[in-house]
Amino acid sequence: MSMIRRKDPFEALMPLREAMNRLFEESVVGFGRFEAFTGRTFPIDIYEAKDRPEYIVEASLPGAKAEDISITALGDTLTISYSTTSEEKIEKPNYVRRERFEGEMSRTVTLPCQIATEKVEATYDRGVLTLHVPKTEEARPLQIPIQKKEAVGTR
Repeated sequence: MSMIRRKDPFEALMPLREAMNRLFEESVVGFGRFEAFTGRTFPIDIYEAKDRPEYIVEASLPGAKAEDISITALGDTLTISYSTTSEEKIEKPNYVRRERFEGEMSRTVTLPCQIATEKVEATYDRGVLTLHVPKTEEARPLQIPIQKKEAVGTR
């Protein structure tokens, strides 16, 4: 007796299911990419340096000029903002597709620990902003001594 492998009856529906999942993820789940609520953003990479206690933040800022970039750091939060405008003022009303954004963009990230804000260093080269963000010394636990009080009237 031979075994015949039967097709999965739901196999034909898989492309539709995958398309619906992708649509759901892009519009509801992925709020970081849902621009109607968060505005335009730019990609960043954050990683820890191997040789010293700091984070390296790399942000792709195509078309930005160094003087148009603003960086602020407070506590464990880092904010990068920049603005781009087209040098050409040519009207292009009949776009078939438009993905390049002009205007203000901002990105705020919270890092896992406090950062030494006064020691943050930034460089900008060929559209990539690189930040060296040193960590502060970790707060060390302090042992609190307990003082005994004598009850009133006892000797």
